[in-house]
Amino acid sequence: MDTLIKQARNFSNELTEWRRCLHEQPETGFEEYHTSQFVQEKLKELGYEPEIIAKTGVVAVLKGQHPGRTVALRADMDALPIPDEKTTAYASKIEGKAHLCGHDGHTTMLIGAARLLKDNPPEKGTIKFIFQPAEEGLFGAQAMIEEGVLEHPEVDVMAGLHVNPDIETGQVTCAQSEACAAADFFNLEIIGSGGHAAHPHKAADSITITAEIISSLQQLVSRQINPLSPTVLTIGQIHGGTADNAIAPKVKAGGTVRTLDPEVRYSIEERMEQLIRGICQAFGVEYRLNYKYFYPPLVNDQSLLPSIEKSVERVLGKESFSVVKPSMGGEDFSFYAEKVPAIFFRIGVRSQDKRATYPLHHPLFDLDEEALPNGSAILADWALSMTVETQDYINNL
Repeated sequence: MDTLIKQARNFSNELTEWRRCLHEQPETGFEEYHTSQFVQEKLKELGYEPEIIAKTGVVAVLKGQHPGRTVALRADMDALPIPDEKTTAYASKIEGKAHLCGHDGHTTMLIGAARLLKDNPPEKGTIKFIFQPAEEGLFGAQAMIEEGVLEHPEVDVMAGLHVNPDIETGQVTCAQSEACAAADFFNLEIIGSGGHAAHPHKAADSITITAEIISSLQQLVSRQINPLSPTVLTIGQIHGGTADNAIAPKVKAGGTVRTLDPEVRYSIEERMEQLIRGICQAFGVEYRLNYKYFYPPLVNDQSLLPSIEKSVERVLGKESFSVVKPSMGGEDFSFYAEKVPAIFFRIGVRSQDKRATYPLHHPLFDLDEEALPNGSAILADWALSMTVETQDYINNL
């Protein structure tokens, strides 16, 4: 509905102001007290009655005149424990924390959608606005579900979005089925015996053994996993040793495994264990492996893909929507998608002129704020289309 994007652009200055206010005060998982209060205040100003859930989460409901389906829209609110290196006036004012994944933008877009929908309410059905804490590794979605966010009223269909600095403002992408990979993590400790660097035969060198393990783990992926089942195994950190002339007695390493295939996902831990055990036995050292299952793969309901495409076309015009391959990044929207039919799409926020080109989680990440009304209008349009039969909605445009 083109009127939605026109309305959203009419209050784009407020969207920018909201986003910058949130950007200056980033808060990490389950500590989003300022953010939660900000969201509640804006919703109350719009006439909603927001409720707190899962410590810092916020939920609001908009009911139509007649019964119908319940459509949920979700935005995550937490920031990252990474310093902001931007020199903008709205750079983070909290040391060591920053909105470098765009969740401030997501929150702003959903408040904007709530404003649009208050002015353009559904004739029937219910729209539920979900502002979620702790997406970045703390299972915020799971906590919200456990506290009943998908109930009272029961959610029938759901959508979420994420900013994408790899695509230009005005473009939207969506995966047909698998959208994001399962994200699992592991910690490994190799326990050798230290000694003098000049006498390696009198010690068990945990560093060289760890190097052998790391090399072999890469071969596990490249030579033991079907190449048609995308899998990524990354060692993200390694710590060992205290002096240049000493053999380190212990080494600690940590990393992540990303998979799309559930069968592969649940086979990796055992494969890693076998490989690590074999190498450690050969060198006569011990090990400890702690493998942690985090987010499941995010799988879009394929039947919802046309509805998102049509909403994008109505808001931004034809040629603005693309179907893309999955990302190997993790996303806890996957917990919702396991419970209800759901769709997750990405909105372009890239602008060379505005230096909004850095990747997510980069200390210089920023987004093109002209994308904010785009996200608000798409969310609002899609929610309205889902509260009625899609064809009836299209016929009334």
